[in-house]
Amino acid sequence: MYPKTSPRLRLFAGATMISFSPVWVKLVSVSPTTSGFYRVFFGGMALALLLIITRQRLQLTKRVWYILVGSAVFFALDLWFWHRSIVYIGPGLATLLANFQVFFMMLAGVVLFRQRPRPIQLVAVPLALVGLAMIVGLDWRDLPENYRYGVIFGLLTAVTYAGYMLTMRSARTDSPHPLPTREVALVSVISAAILGVSAVAEGTSFAIPTAMDLTWLLAYGLLSHCLGLLLIASALPHVSTTEAGLALLLQPTLSFAWDVLIFDRQMMMMELAGALIALFAIYLGSKQGQRTR
Repeated sequence: MYPKTSPRLRLFAGATMISFSPVWVKLVSVSPTTSGFYRVFFGGMALALLLIITRQRLQLTKRVWYILVGSAVFFALDLWFWHRSIVYIGPGLATLLANFQVFFMMLAGVVLFRQRPRPIQLVAVPLALVGLAMIVGLDWRDLPENYRYGVIFGLLTAVTYAGYMLTMRSARTDSPHPLPTREVALVSVISAAILGVSAVAEGTSFAIPTAMDLTWLLAYGLLSHCLGLLLIASALPHVSTTEAGLALLLQPTLSFAWDVLIFDRQMMMMELAGALIALFAIYLGSKQGQRTR
């Protein structure tokens, strides 16, 4: 159906688009909750339009609707935590911490599904902690308060994203469609409603100050959330688990690169070594998930 190189191109192009997600958050001059709202609002509207154009009906059971509402709650929390982490500690580290979701997925597999982790995964957990300690330092109390909040929010992002992935997987169990367009469209719209209520409760504005801010938010919703996700989802069934694992690492790696190149993040050798160790640990921790998928 596709040329041999096409799935790989879609996979890595999608991962590259998603790697810009924290960049858009850092560039826009709106609150973290507002930028999260516009991501899922613009992305959700684009996916809904795609469903209409392709005449794809929802036809979801009541059970799946309940699961998708839960998935939307997890995803809204994920964005709420992640965007604040980006503001406090930068796009690179915030995205790296978000990808610690592979370890929480592994924990969920042990607790919920009684899966036995592979030895290489057990090695990955302390390795990731060593990498994180090399990045943030060993004395937690010496860190600025906002930096500590950023690290905590980054880890909470990983927890909530793991919850989103588990519920989305459950909702997709009996789906006849190869792409999760319906499910992600619904989760996006419901997440937008949740974040909209959160923004009102926080007293934050929905106003988009400049045309450039609108451009960044449209890029976030349409390129990173909508197109990037569809490219990856369409490619995964046609690529090897090794290529899927490399794509998993590409997002935080590129996000770190954009943090250095665009926002002039200063990286000491110890921090760089810690980031490389943490990325390697994420790759090792994802091995079971790749085999299962």
